[in-house]
Parts: sequence; C-alpha cells; structure tokens
Amino acid sequence: MVSEHAVSGKQTGAALTWPRGGPTVLRMALGHHLRRLREARGITRDAAGYAIRGSESKISRLELGRSPIKTRDLADLLTLYGVTDEGEREALTAMARQAGLPGWWHEYAGLLPGWFEPYIGLEEAASVIRAYEVQFIPGLLQTPDYARAVIRLVHGAEPVDDIERRVGLRMRRQRRLLRADGLRLWAIVDEAALRRPFGGADVQRAQLEHLITAAAAPNISLQVLPFAVGGHAAAGGPITILRFAEAAISDVVYLEQLASALYLDKRADVDDYTATMNELTVQAAPIGETPTLIKSIIDDL
Repeated sequence: MVSEHAVSGKQTGAALTWPRGGPTVLRMALGHHLRRLREARGITRDAAGYAIRGSESKISRLELGRSPIKTRDLADLLTLYGVTDEGEREALTAMARQAGLPGWWHEYAGLLPGWFEPYIGLEEAASVIRAYEVQFIPGLLQTPDYARAVIRLVHGAEPVDDIERRVGLRMRRQRRLLRADGLRLWAIVDEAALRRPFGGADVQRAQLEHLITAAAAPNISLQVLPFAVGGHAAAGGPITILRFAEAAISDVVYLEQLASALYLDKRADVDDYTATMNELTVQAAPIGETPTLIKSIIDDL
C-alpha cells in the first residue's frame, strides 16, 4: 500500500495527493493531474502526443490511467506543461514509478483475460462498489465451493490446479472487504441468482447462509430483487459501479459481457447507470427484509 504524500504544485496552485489502493488508482490520479496541467496551458492532446513521440490516443490512455507512463515521457510532458519546480517533478516521477509496479494480481496474469485484469485493479482501489447481479452471487460474496462451481461452467476443461488458482484469486479479492480502510459494498441480487443451484443443494444452502452472515457486516448492504417485482430498471444485465475516495477520480461503470467488458467513465454514462441503480434500490426489497427472504429460499431447498 502506498503511503500518502503531498507536494505543492506551484504551476497548478493545488496540492497533489498520493491516493491509496495500488498502481491502478495511482495511474488514474496521475493521469488526472497531467490532464489538468495540459488543459491549464491550453495544449491539445495531439500536441502533447507529438511531444512524446506518440499520438493523441496515447495521451488519452495516459490521462485515463489505462497505461503506465515512462519516466522519459513524463519528463517531456512536465517540461511542455511548464512544470519547473524540482520538488514537484521529483514527486510526480516517484508517483509514476510506483504506478508502474505490478499489483498483487499480476501473479494470476496467465489466468486473467486482458479485458478483466483492469477491473481487479479498480476493485482494489475502490472505496464503494454498487452492484446488481442477475445470474450469479457477486464474486465478493461467493463461498469457495460456489465459486468453484461457477468457474467450472466456463473453465471446466482446465487442469484442477488452474481452477483452484481461479478460486484462490476470487477469495483473495474478498480480503478487500475485511481491510481496515473498509470497502463498502452495496449489492442487489436478483432472486433468480439466489435460486440457481450451482454445485448442488448443499453448496447452494451454504452460499445462502453465507449471504445472511455477510449482510450483517457494517460495510455490506444486500438487497434482493424478488420475482414479484416483474419488469425492472436493469433488464439489460448486471451492472457494477465503482467509486473512489479521491474526488478527482471519476466513477467507473463496469459492464461484463460473455468474452469482453466495457469500462465507462464519461459523466453522462455514469449518471445514467447511477440513476438505474438508484431505481433498482427502490424496486428491490428493503435491506431489513433480506435475511427473511433468503431464509425462505433456503426452506424451499
């Protein structure tokens, strides 16, 4: 975990704070700071790209935190943006080096599709995650046996060791809910996901009992969207919205598909999906009814 530092920005008139949460959020924070510097000088992305022997799209990726920045490119951009204070340049360079280090999930890189790996970094950095799931229990709330059954749906032909590593990755992600910095999870789960018997009745029962226990945690809010609701706001599929403690970093909407995913961070998109999630919150049963609803499903097994 990165400790927090602050450096005065003589060129921007603001302090730059190092956020917590690993390389992904560091890249996002650094990218946001670089965009502010560029815009303050009235420099286009195309001109900035030319200065580092790149393109407009490269600057866009850097400013969104989608890729790490090389020390040489950072130095050239800071010069272009008029950042001459050595203290600020050194702090930003140190931040860029830290942001370029691999996260703990790098050891699972051989198992992760390229489109999913960025999500692990975002999840690690988030302070609040709001999720709606229609087919599966959210990964952060799955038991090992349930996770194993779900993983086998897609990766059943893989060696047992690889499947167990995938289960281990999912369980390791759940540590984020137990850390002192306290990820807040607000999940809405469709009744269909609760009733799907992945792994058989015993696994399903244990998973449902785990949900009742998890829902009692102070940082977890769990709602059930009953069949009785009928049509609802998120008929299109699962939604995850990630929010970060750093106000400068925009929320990210994650939409997972069969073999790819979308990451949306434009304000209009985030606002649309946030409105949908807010509506789902109203349509779902109140949080206080969650244990009773889940127990009724257990009784039906």
